[in-house]
Amino acid sequence: MGDPARRRRGDGRRHVDAAFRSRRPRARPPRLLGPGRRAARAAAWVGALTEQLGLFPLGTVLLPTERIPLHIFEQRYQELIGECLDLDTHFGLVFADDDGMREIGTRAFVVDVLDRFDDGRLNIAVEGHERFRIVAETSGRSFLTAEVEPVGDEEVVSERSVRERALERFRKLGRVVESDVDEPDADSGVLSFELAARVDFGPERKQELLELRSEPVRLGIVSDLLERAAEAITLERALAEAAAQNGRGLQH
Repeated sequence: MGDPARRRRGDGRRHVDAAFRSRRPRARPPRLLGPGRRAARAAAWVGALTEQLGLFPLGTVLLPTERIPLHIFEQRYQELIGECLDLDTHFGLVFADDDGMREIGTRAFVVDVLDRFDDGRLNIAVEGHERFRIVAETSGRSFLTAEVEPVGDEEVVSERSVRERALERFRKLGRVVESDVDEPDADSGVLSFELAARVDFGPERKQELLELRSEPVRLGIVSDLLERAAEAITLERALAEAAAQNGRGLQH
């Protein structure tokens, strides 16, 4: 992976191609850092003003609560992940593309080492936790580092009816694509992230959700995306069936 360009705000919008995630990391209990210690460190971190954090810029977005697999092959990132494993600490995953690296990212904990290779490469599973904002890039390490500050929601409570509607649309999409996906708890304080983590909306859209600081607004957007995804897939199938019928009608 090459070095990302200097940070710039990108607002590229693409058609949302939403489908349930077909591959998720193996569901193993986190064995590298106990939940009590992780929660204590998270609380301490949120209360801090800034922190220096090792960054891993990627062409993907990690949402809070989301688990994704990563293949670590560059030596500098092997060093970063090695330190996280040795010190039971975290790193920052930040979305980067042709428009540069974004300012808002997600703290990532390594929850499982899936494979270790003789040449130092790793396959790992990471879990997203709190969000952060890059304050200033720093130097002195082989990997990218920065001073970061915590980012939280300014509005955290969603109405019950909004949560139930989003969950029903999630179920509807599951029925449309005939996929049995685990459903998040309706009482989750980050239901929007939990739903978006289960559907592939693309990195640009996920980054937009990551940067929003209102759970009600974010959940409303996710709910609309779920509804539109189900409608688009239903229409696509209907058109495909109609085209197939027309093709058979021309045969003699």
